[in-house]
Amino acid sequence: MTCPTGPFWPTRRGGPGQFWRGGGRALPAHPEFVAQFDAALRGGGLPLGLTARRAEEVERRFAVYRNNVAVSLSQALATRFPVIQRLVGETFFAAMARIYAEVDRPKTPVLHEWGEGFAGFLGGFPPLAAYPYLGDVARIEYARGRAFHAADVPPIDPARLAAAAPDRVRLILHPSVTLLALVHSAVSIWARNQPGGEVLSLATGPETALVLREVGFAVPVHAVRPGDAALLRSVQAGERLATAAAAAQRVEAGHDPQDLLVLLMRAGAIVDARE
Repeated sequence: MTCPTGPFWPTRRGGPGQFWRGGGRALPAHPEFVAQFDAALRGGGLPLGLTARRAEEVERRFAVYRNNVAVSLSQALATRFPVIQRLVGETFFAAMARIYAEVDRPKTPVLHEWGEGFAGFLGGFPPLAAYPYLGDVARIEYARGRAFHAADVPPIDPARLAAAAPDRVRLILHPSVTLLALVHSAVSIWARNQPGGEVLSLATGPETALVLREVGFAVPVHAVRPGDAALLRSVQAGERLATAAAAAQRVEAGHDPQDLLVLLMRAGAIVDARE
């Protein structure tokens, strides 16, 4: 199967976007062709303009291409959501990925950006109705991918942070830092499905996940306490550190921000301190 070439190469004739091929057959304008091609990949009729040495080979060759696209998208999704694949099994995941790809096509050729809607898809997928936590696990995995590809920003000099006054300073966090309020104990589930994670205990009830990219490009997932979550939300909202600490105290009496701030500093996740 080839695109028209040689004497059959489409030439512009008439108005903008109108092309003709040898024999006088009109080809669709580019947006229309893209729509037809996508419909064909989903099982619709073949788009105009496809040729082969023998006409009867066009359908068969396009079927091979259609299958290759479906397999590639399934593999891309499995790379993005390995814990989901582990939890449901490779065979089930591959079949489910094909269905997902039908309802949420990639918007760009950059496949690591694809999958934002996968968590919602899992929540509404009838065969998985008995496993509602899978959507939260998928949210963690998508956030990890976003964190890994976040912009590079150097961490703050620790001396600058040590000299800052908590009642005046506003901390700026790395673009990778993401806080997820989860309905289920998805952080524990995610952790138990990492190498060596089988020995970890499984929490009960909702968890809040802190996802960030460390200086060495590892992307850990931390389950944070309510006070830590409140402090992080306030910091991300642009509040002064003292105000953020007060917010943490309101939801968790006696909250000490030191452990969280040390974690952020060691990860290189604090990039500036402004007054």
